[in-house]
Amino acid sequence: MLQQKPFLELFSAYVIRFWPRILQLTWQHITISFIALMITLVVCIPLGIYLTKNEKLAPYAIGVANIFQTIPSLALLGFLIFIFGIGNDNAICALFLYAMLPVIQNTYTGLKNVPRHLILAARGMGMTEYQILMRVQVPIGLPVILAGVRVATVWIIGTATLASAIGGGGLGRLIFSGLASIRNEVVLAGALPATLLALGADQILKMFQAYADPKRRAMRLSKKMETSVDRP
Repeated sequence: MLQQKPFLELFSAYVIRFWPRILQLTWQHITISFIALMITLVVCIPLGIYLTKNEKLAPYAIGVANIFQTIPSLALLGFLIFIFGIGNDNAICALFLYAMLPVIQNTYTGLKNVPRHLILAARGMGMTEYQILMRVQVPIGLPVILAGVRVATVWIIGTATLASAIGGGGLGRLIFSGLASIRNEVVLAGALPATLLALGADQILKMFQAYADPKRRAMRLSKKMETSVDRP
């Protein structure tokens, strides 16, 4: 009876042998996720801003986005085949629909939670509505907005592994291939890079979120002012 090799040995041997394919699929995964995230930001952040000006529509828009969250991933991919066929277009559309809710909701919540007296003070100083939005509401609400973007990014990167189920690319090909052949080392070769991508993106956005915090911004400005005053 043949003795099976240790799992780590099998995994390292597979990675050494097929690392170009792993890198190729990782790049495909990044591309699919990045496109889906950019579409989500371009559509959902302006929509969240629009809902703050039209609050009666907010429950309906957020409710529709919430509905897509309740549809199982594979079922949604299957429904979209009738519209986009198989491939990456289908996957990108499904990822966009899944990521809508946290971005819309956090953009709406972040802007609505800006203290009313600050908006009134800015309006009293003669600022236009656009200036109030860009100079008061967005800077104060940015940490909340970025929190929604963090959630959406992790969801997109994780769910993008299902793209291969409908003919798309990405690391899901390794995962499904490993499951079909009952080879755990192949499954890990696909799951590990996807996990690292999600964790890395989350940490980068976490740093941006901390940097955008109004209190830290105020501290940075005060330090700059102190430095300029101390200069001869």
